Amino acid sequence: MDELALLERSQGPVTRTRLVRDLSALGLHAGDTVMFHTRLSALGYVTGGSQTVIDALREVVGEQGTLMVTCGWNDAPPYEWTTWPAEWQEAIRAGHPAFDPERSEADHSYGRLPEALRLQPGAVRSRHPDASFAALGAAAHRLMDDHPWDDPHGPDTPLARLVELGGKVLLLGAPLDSLTLLHHAEALADAPGKRFVDYEQPIAVDGRRVWRRFHDIDSSEGAFDYVPVVGEERDAFEVIADDFLAAGGGVKGHVGAAASHVFDARDLTGFGVRWLEAKLRR
Repeated sequence: MDELALLERSQGPVTRTRLVRDLSALGLHAGDTVMFHTRLSALGYVTGGSQTVIDALREVVGEQGTLMVTCGWNDAPPYEWTTWPAEWQEAIRAGHPAFDPERSEADHSYGRLPEALRLQPGAVRSRHPDASFAALGAAAHRLMDDHPWDDPHGPDTPLARLVELGGKVLLLGAPLDSLTLLHHAEALADAPGKRFVDYEQPIAVDGRRVWRRFHDIDSSEGAFDYVPVVGEERDAFEVIADDFLAAGGGVKGHVGAAASHVFDARDLTGFGVRWLEAKLRR
């Protein structure tokens, strides 16, 4: 989309001052711990792009606040690489670099902001190659350190610690189905038919590249078969979020030109667990 179209969408430039005003009106405050998801183009024409968004968020949450994003690993070997022909597997095992929290790029499908945040001076990235997160601010190490290798969306993970810290989730023009926090609800829910994956990825151990086996809910294809509950046309996370909003949870507003939402992490997780356990036991 060209600059003029973006400017028309936002009725002029979206500056840092405008973002700060809109974010504050949406309910973010100094000292908040905020996990955010952004579709940058939805905001309109942002002067300075990703850096301006990060600067505005940091201004709103202040020195005692913390920002958090989901990163993943853009160049992670796919889950199914161990089913490839033996020659291809040998090439991957011999030559694929180990995950490096400081150098490995964030998943491009998450947009520009996760990579921009993880590159900020002082940012901390969690150690998990497939489910990594990054944080910047006062609680960054508390959120990121010692990310469990297995069940990386469950207890004592960055998502669990976000809940424990009374954190918030911000969608800046991002769709409701981007709520990564609901993977935490999936990990916690006691419901039948939960699906898991086991996979291998390379990490560094004492300076050596080591292939490690990981175990997690299937966050790629879905931790549950949601089709009987939500149909084939809708995403389950979108439905859960819509139901949460209908029940009075969350705050809706606009930041720049973008329809945006703020959710209390604890409330959304609890609602998600209850929703899953009720709907999937029918």
